[in-house]
Amino acid sequence: MNFLRIDPNALAHNFNQIKTKLPASTRVIAVVKANAYGHGAVEVARQLVALGADYLAVAYAQEGQVLRQAGITLPIMVFYPQPDSFQRIIDQKLEPVLYNKDVWKQFNALLTSGQKPYPVHIKYNTGLNRIGFAPEETEWVIEAAQTSPVRLISVYSHLGESEGQRPHKGSDRQISSFLSIKQKHEKDTHHQPWFHLLNSSGIFNYPELHLDAVRCGIGLYGFANHPKWDRELRPIARLESQIVQIHTLQKGETVGYNQGWTAPHTCRVATLPLGHADGIGRHFGGQKAVVYLGKHKVPILGNICMDMLMIDISAISCQLGDRVEFFGVEQTAADFAAAGQTISYELLTGLGPRIQRIWEAL
Repeated sequence: MNFLRIDPNALAHNFNQIKTKLPASTRVIAVVKANAYGHGAVEVARQLVALGADYLAVAYAQEGQVLRQAGITLPIMVFYPQPDSFQRIIDQKLEPVLYNKDVWKQFNALLTSGQKPYPVHIKYNTGLNRIGFAPEETEWVIEAAQTSPVRLISVYSHLGESEGQRPHKGSDRQISSFLSIKQKHEKDTHHQPWFHLLNSSGIFNYPELHLDAVRCGIGLYGFANHPKWDRELRPIARLESQIVQIHTLQKGETVGYNQGWTAPHTCRVATLPLGHADGIGRHFGGQKAVVYLGKHKVPILGNICMDMLMIDISAISCQLGDRVEFFGVEQTAADFAAAGQTISYELLTGLGPRIQRIWEAL
């Protein structure tokens, strides 16, 4: 009844378009965290493996375990591993990102000096102030790695506003800090990690900083946080629902909880079986967002319910069972998200499991 139709051709286009931006030696870390940004992690990961991704990345160990259980063997980074998941990471042959001294020490406590060096990644905080070793801890990391049974696969940081117009003071400070960290690690004769700094927007905005790898998340799904860059990509998904009820309301009658909308005249209202439990939050109601019946814009009325929402079809000829598009052909997920004063990331990752994912060329 509710479908997220996902186009494998669009995913391939985006992956290949991003590859054209990169030197041949630059690796692609394909980010499939948060259920591949709501699109379905296992199938997206399989597609990306076939397309030639060098690495996959998830946020937490449980997400990596799901991919391993599906038979995916490509190396998988875990961006934000928690100490209580370290044994799971080892058991599933995942690669943790170590981001502070406590995390380093707790993970190393599970390793033995005689074993094959375990692959890990190092995250530095250069200004986003979320997680990461401080730049002044670089020497500590280098020395600790020399006496620990780990293999530093990569060293990286994350820009706070990679899509910002250049020159950008904040990004420039972060870049300078990271390049200094990079220089120190390059002097370490025990480890020869590769370095990465850029996410999807950064790939477009900082071509001189592609380095050894890039981390591509939202770009794979069709967005790069700038209209010019977005035009080079193709959104891979179309969200559809279906009319399940039609009412004729008289002037003064109301729609939904708390009488969220009052009919100004005789009108027709249709009900769709999609609500805030499915990821279409109440902030899209109150005629802020529109959906499409064919080429016709239709406003969402009143307060969105947990499992349903209502639309005004007074000016449109339609019937029970007709398909309604939330985003896809007539408007993008970014367009729909903006109507609710949010972003494509939040909209896509919030799409619930009751929405059936279908892979088909659109």
